Amino acid sequence: MNIYSVATISVNGVKKLINSLNFFSESIPPLFLRLLLAWEFGESGFEKLHGTNWFADITFPFPFNLLPPDISWGISTFFEIVGAFALTLGFATRFFSISLMVLTLVAIASVHWPEHLATLSDLIKGYRIVDEIGDGFGNFKLPLIYLIMFLPLLFGGAGKLSIDWIVNDRLNRSS
Repeated sequence: MNIYSVATISVNGVKKLINSLNFFSESIPPLFLRLLLAWEFGESGFEKLHGTNWFADITFPFPFNLLPPDISWGISTFFEIVGAFALTLGFATRFFSISLMVLTLVAIASVHWPEHLATLSDLIKGYRIVDEIGDGFGNFKLPLIYLIMFLPLLFGGAGKLSIDWIVNDRLNRSS
């Protein structure tokens, strides 16, 4: 076997690998994104469902501050639990992605954002994950990661392994 044959085999092997990765790119990555986000938001929703309402102790940004804490708690719990099930199935993925993104932005603004924000350095100090937030610098790293994880689902949809895909495929075939 000469060097040309080895190079041809290597190039063909790489092309086959790339084609295989491309084939699965519309199914596997969105599925795992959906499952991970569903786990995180479902876990949070079930904690709220079985926990004590602490929303009365925080200040929500406008217009969310117009709702009583009990209603905000219920809305948050509903979207986290129902959204988790919907993401798992890939049902109404874009709707629940944007809904959970709004919920996350409200959480960042009301709970995770730095209290003392005078400089860029103060903002950077809040880019972290901590359990206790006593120092006023916030902890918006994890919710920001969630927001970025939602972007492919919002713009690209749920992927091939989803109810959304099945419904869309059937609608396209019937028209």
